[in-house]
Amino acid sequence: MQAILNVALPIFGVILAGYLAGRWRILGGESTAALNAFVSYFALPVLFFGTLARTPVAAVLDPALMLGFGVVVLATFLLGMATTRLVSRVTGKGGGLAAMSLQGIAASWGNVGYMGVPLCLAAFGEGGLPPAMLTVIVTAIVAMVIGVMLIELEVAAGHGPLRTFLRAAFNVARNPLPVSIALGIVVSAVGLPIPTPVEKWLDLLGAAAAPCALFAIGLFLSDKSIRSGLAEAGCATVIKLLLQPLAAWLVLPLFIDLTSVPGKVALLMAALPTAANAFVLAKQFDIAVEQNSASVLLSTAFSVITVSALLVLLRVS
Repeated sequence: MQAILNVALPIFGVILAGYLAGRWRILGGESTAALNAFVSYFALPVLFFGTLARTPVAAVLDPALMLGFGVVVLATFLLGMATTRLVSRVTGKGGGLAAMSLQGIAASWGNVGYMGVPLCLAAFGEGGLPPAMLTVIVTAIVAMVIGVMLIELEVAAGHGPLRTFLRAAFNVARNPLPVSIALGIVVSAVGLPIPTPVEKWLDLLGAAAAPCALFAIGLFLSDKSIRSGLAEAGCATVIKLLLQPLAAWLVLPLFIDLTSVPGKVALLMAALPTAANAFVLAKQFDIAVEQNSASVLLSTAFSVITVSALLVLLRVS
């Protein structure tokens, strides 16, 4: 109960504040785009870079964590793809490779950046940030590279698998979050000193990342509704909130100690709701838009219960 009051309640309270600001029209649609841009291109990248640049590389790079978490994300991605076929047999609606890939993304790509990093920071302090950032990298590689590549194979048929892969890899390479993580690790490895004014700037701007990211989630959800695609969204929600953390609990002990901070962080990151990226990609390709919108909305709503319960199980105070 203490974990819910001290960690989960403030986190979901900020999300609720953003949601109400959108529903009550205090902030409009243009505010969502502006706040998302600030979080994606400034606040979170600065937080990631500043934290990693001042953390020894040995304390950041954990191949066992990356491999174990990658196995979990990939397994749930494939399971999500399979549910598209199952639902299509029941509903009679076709499910091509692009739709299957988007369902896999909805089932496996947790909100590790906007929600996961602030949550780990609140639950474990600054010691939870390095493993949390590793899960961001793994999720981006598995979900974005593989997911986008499969979508492109159907949408851009005839361009060839190599070109499709390079395009997907380029989308990851230009994403400011993985780039800021890579730069932070490089600066730490080289041992470059950070001048005090720059360090203060990093701390000041990075401190805005957590509240702004959580507020942005609520603002994003405020204009989304559930009209159709509930079968696919329901499957993705069950896989993301229940089966992925269960898979993490079964698989991760083969790689890392679950009682350690990295182990707890990985479990928590596996239990997060579907990232808004699932809707963004669906909108970009104009495929399964309502299903992925519903997946983000449903999983975020139910994560209030599941994430809170996991925090209690992890004995986070």
